[in-house]
Amino acid sequence: MEKIGNKNRVSQEVNVPIPCPTILLLLVIGLIPLYARDIEITVEDADLALPLEGARIRSWDGQEYTCDAEGKVRIWVPDDRQVVIQATYPGYENGRLLIPIRESSFTLLLRLSGILENQELVIEAPRPGVSETRSGRSVAISDRELSRTAEIGIIEDVMTSIKLLPGVGYAGMFNAMPSIRGGTPGDLIAVLDGFYIEQPYHWGGGVSIFDPRMVQSAQLSHGVFSSRYGHTISGLLEVTSKKPSSTETELELGLSSSAANLNLSVPLWGKGGVLVMGKLTYWDPFVWAVKPFVEEVRYITTAPYIRSGAVSANYRFTQDMEWTLNGFIGGDGMSAYYENESEAEGLVSKNDMRFSWDNKLGFLITGITLNPLPSMVLKATAGGGFHSADLDAEIQQEVRVPYSDTFKEEFKEFIKEAPYYTLSPAMGDRMTELTINYQGRVDMDLELPKGFLLAAGVQELYSQWIEEEQAHLWRESLDTDKTHDRDTSWYTHYPVTFSNDVGNSGFFSSLYSLVEYTSPERRFGAELGLRLDHLYFVGRDFSIQTAPALNPRLNLDFGILKNRGFLDSLSLTVGTGLFSSMNTNLIYLDKDSGIDDFAMKQSRSWTSIVGTKLDFSPGYSVNIEAYIKRVFDRSYLSLVTRGNTLVSDYQFDGEGRIWGFDLMLQKLEARYWDGWISYSFNHARYRNPSRSDPDEPDWFYPSFHRFHNLNIVLNIKPVQYFQIGIRFGVASGAPKNVVGEVTSYPVSVLNADGTELVIEKWKRSSRYSDTERDGFALPLDIKFSFFRFNPGGKVQSEMYVAVENTLAFLKTRQSNTTFNSYTGQEDEGSTTASYQLPIPMISVGFKWTY
Repeated sequence: MEKIGNKNRVSQEVNVPIPCPTILLLLVIGLIPLYARDIEITVEDADLALPLEGARIRSWDGQEYTCDAEGKVRIWVPDDRQVVIQATYPGYENGRLLIPIRESSFTLLLRLSGILENQELVIEAPRPGVSETRSGRSVAISDRELSRTAEIGIIEDVMTSIKLLPGVGYAGMFNAMPSIRGGTPGDLIAVLDGFYIEQPYHWGGGVSIFDPRMVQSAQLSHGVFSSRYGHTISGLLEVTSKKPSSTETELELGLSSSAANLNLSVPLWGKGGVLVMGKLTYWDPFVWAVKPFVEEVRYITTAPYIRSGAVSANYRFTQDMEWTLNGFIGGDGMSAYYENESEAEGLVSKNDMRFSWDNKLGFLITGITLNPLPSMVLKATAGGGFHSADLDAEIQQEVRVPYSDTFKEEFKEFIKEAPYYTLSPAMGDRMTELTINYQGRVDMDLELPKGFLLAAGVQELYSQWIEEEQAHLWRESLDTDKTHDRDTSWYTHYPVTFSNDVGNSGFFSSLYSLVEYTSPERRFGAELGLRLDHLYFVGRDFSIQTAPALNPRLNLDFGILKNRGFLDSLSLTVGTGLFSSMNTNLIYLDKDSGIDDFAMKQSRSWTSIVGTKLDFSPGYSVNIEAYIKRVFDRSYLSLVTRGNTLVSDYQFDGEGRIWGFDLMLQKLEARYWDGWISYSFNHARYRNPSRSDPDEPDWFYPSFHRFHNLNIVLNIKPVQYFQIGIRFGVASGAPKNVVGEVTSYPVSVLNADGTELVIEKWKRSSRYSDTERDGFALPLDIKFSFFRFNPGGKVQSEMYVAVENTLAFLKTRQSNTTFNSYTGQEDEGSTTASYQLPIPMISVGFKWTY
């Protein structure tokens, strides 16, 4: 849809030396006092005197506000001079209002743009700035919230903001695949403007491809969301791309110590526009700076990098037909080389390790939106995409290890008085993969009389997976014959190979229909939908038919109270529904997997939820949701050894029992501070009935599970020229095993020439525990921003200093110690840092906006 109220803007960032935040804070507060007052603005239709909910107010200092259901909004202005504000609303002419010095309430009237004769005004898109947050369904983040929570640090990523929302498990900084309400991390599906993206990640899932500068809004749906979407049993991430201006040229340039960004928007004769975006990262300075502190970073030969570009275009041919286009192309990679030779206490070790990673992905989407009737919207979308990755890893190792005295005495008949043994294990993995997908969908919305809406659609998604992988590893297994004659367990160490030669494809077909009802004044609402998802799997010389998954969904909304004193509204939502998805591990199936027609099943979940939302004056909101989820027909696999080859064993009877609740307290946009506090409790237990490992527990907490997640997001604005952005979290520990003492054991090494060498290795028992957990994680990020405004123009300037991973030196996450499997020596520490990198990360720069 056409974007209203765009502006010319130029933005640039330049690195500067890092100042002391405390000194700068004192200087700003002490030297730049500001006298301000709050005012109330009401935006109405000039002819009908109706409030315009969702109207956008652009204040004199560049900040934007959204009007509530009464068309009202409160903003702050200086009380020592007059200022001008602007208001925009789809289909209406822009409005301007002069704010005098003394008055405190104003009404701004907007008129419909153009002349409509015998026509009905139809606004097809959601009103700009109106949050799509709906209790029991989804939580939305606007572009302004994204700029505050995602545009910070050495990597700007929309997932940084998503991970601060209720229901999202703590995943750490360089992990864009969190668990959503106890679900498997990889089950979160991303949709960009209706297009499913199978692998929306850089660095193998470390960060997402969604740069906040290319995103208009993001919405996480983790409740009983609409049957318009599927392919997930946990969560849906809906991303809306930025739209170009149809009337003005815009340019935005960003430059920092780790990345450069460029956005250029060009109008097309007042009927559309083209927006081009580019991103380039350069981590070489960061890698150089942290090498003295982080051992793993010292061996990086090519610093991690990201190169990406995107385009967004639209054109309105007539009032009833609009064309859209979205495209993305990107790549990332890194390489490392580690060479080391050491000698200590008789142990001689030589290591030669090489690693390289190269990843590319892209997609192109186009669509047509039609209004054949004033009450009907038809939208057809089609597109294609690809994802390719190349991995090359090799480890050459040579060790000379002395036998312990105890071992030499007990196994002297096997080691022949040798004082030490020499071992040269070699491992490697070479993998290339290519995923190609094409998809299309047609959606129809029809508005019916008396508050009803009928929607239906059909979707087809074709994916092709091509992969070649060759891995050579070493594996140990218990030698039952030798163990039977001794009290000590005896193991055999032998080389194994793992290979993949995949050429599979899948046809995903989906149908959906739904009916919505909204009563007058929104006292009651209902949504009843049914979705059908079907998969037909095709291999090189085989095919597998599956049964369709029927997914009915129902939501009921009750508007209990409205405008009762300080309580603006109180609503209640209940919902229940079925969902389905396919485990990505199934792409490696082959003819020998032994899976017949209809034996393959889509993973399913049945989710039920109850939620309530309270809106208070002035600008507070509380949302509480409780849910219960049953997972069934969950697919899982295990690697088993057949001869000297590892093969995959697939099962489709996995179960899960999940329940929990989320709470979110939000302070909407305000003069002095705003933000939110979210808390999530989650209880998730899984079961693999046909597990191949007899030591695996029956019901267990998955490795990513955490009971408690607390996030605090604050934007503090003590004066006009200064803001403090704070992201703080508390996450309880993930499960850890109970371990025993480190003890030695005999191992028979089977060499390639058929000879056998008996060596001494060290191990310790490790078993699953329902009660043992790592320590708490305490992520803390702070951003200090200094502004300068020109009330009479469009010029803004900003200087910022940001510190991520601030509490890195607090060793709060206790974990099990590691040990050398050749010598048995344990490490000295029993804790790890509050996150993966044990140092804070600092970013600093200037920013100008015109």
